[in-house]
Amino acid sequence: MGLRDEIFEQPQVFERLLASALPMIAEVAGQIRRLIAARQVDFVLLAGRGTSDNAGVYAQYVWGVLNQMPVALAAPSLYTAYGARHNLERALVVGISQSGQSPDVVTVIGEGRRQGAMTLAITNDPASPLAREAGFAIDLGAGVERAVAATKTYTAELLVIAALAAALRGESQYTDQLQRLPELMAQALQLESAAAELAQRHAHLERCVVLGRGFHYATAKEWALKLKELVYVMADPYSTADFQHGPIALVEPDFPVLAVVSRGPLYAGTLALLSYLERDSGAKMLVISDGDEALALGSASSGAAGGLRIPPETPEWLSPLIAIAPAQLFCYHLARAKGYDPDAPRGLHKVTLTR
Repeated sequence: MGLRDEIFEQPQVFERLLASALPMIAEVAGQIRRLIAARQVDFVLLAGRGTSDNAGVYAQYVWGVLNQMPVALAAPSLYTAYGARHNLERALVVGISQSGQSPDVVTVIGEGRRQGAMTLAITNDPASPLAREAGFAIDLGAGVERAVAATKTYTAELLVIAALAAALRGESQYTDQLQRLPELMAQALQLESAAAELAQRHAHLERCVVLGRGFHYATAKEWALKLKELVYVMADPYSTADFQHGPIALVEPDFPVLAVVSRGPLYAGTLALLSYLERDSGAKMLVISDGDEALALGSASSGAAGGLRIPPETPEWLSPLIAIAPAQLFCYHLARAKGYDPDAPRGLHKVTLTR
């Protein structure tokens, strides 16, 4: 089984996870609610590396928007190298790791537990050191992921984060929307031929920026990571807000700009920026979106579609789970177009241990 197989396994992973993990997620949500009511939890400290850190960025937005919970991303070296002992007694300390083996992420969870904080592990290995260290552990149940680049485990992490947000919110509309995710993912994977065509048109891509904001800041970071590890492209991810504070000077005629945006409060502002970059700076655009105006970008100069349309019925808060799928397919086919083996990226191993 290779990377492409695991990309296409994601609808089934969603189905299994929704069937198996919701009782544990409900138990965790109940405990969090009790601690919040007792004023024993004020914030979330979340530790992860690589893809799992990008999942943590999604948690910052979805828990922040749906649950009004401030989420800080941990700097694990503060605990492993510098001996920091921050007060975590009133934190929910979360560790996210596909393998559950990275010592620095385990150390953050261990420090939280030493101080008596509630600790939660989200991992694909329920017998891992991370799962054993945490007070609660949620198993992704994604099955063995043999490809070096994480795909199905990343979206499974996002699903656990989203399901916890829905459970904490306690409103049926959110839990009902989760049940549509397998179908929406299956629809997104039907974009493979379009993603492959765009990959061929971008076969000479060597550098780019990847833009997203809000919920999709995580998507931009994950898309850029996949471009780096699979295709060896210098892909720099930015929030569209941060991009305007200096990095926008990078853009010149034919400079590649990849972007992901969903309809919602940030759509109009993001669309205005992308339109400016194409019209006034001559950027070469590739957009993943559910909005017609955003998808039209890139088509004028190339004479062909410049974007990939995610299912328009995807709720904004769940759109990062779906929008990353065509990005994964684009990266897979771009690697092949460049003559690289997407199942064996150079210099990488499936499990990376950092301290």
